Amino acid sequence: MKAMVAVSITPLGTGKTGLSEYIASAIRVLERYPDIQHDTNSMFTIMSGDKERIFQAIIEMQEAVFKKGAKRVSTLIKIDERRDKEVTPEDKIKSLKKHLGG
Repeated sequence: MKAMVAVSITPLGTGKTGLSEYIASAIRVLERYPDIQHDTNSMFTIMSGDKERIFQAIIEMQEAVFKKGAKRVSTLIKIDERRDKEVTPEDKIKSLKKHLGG
């Protein structure tokens, strides 16, 4: 079954207030995972795919941020896993729009 995972990786100890270069190094990791669908917004990266593969990718994403020079990395993970049927992020948005009348 697929899982949907929201992840927010926050580099700490960088000496900078801008963090996008660190986040970019984490997002580049996902290019090596063509089986994981992903979308990044200003707060989170939403991933859809095999749960084990997603966890593997998150570990590598954290490591990329450390390699970029962060002294500490704080990661927030939210997992939505269904076992009754497969649902994509797009399916969830379509359902929401239906209930909003659109």
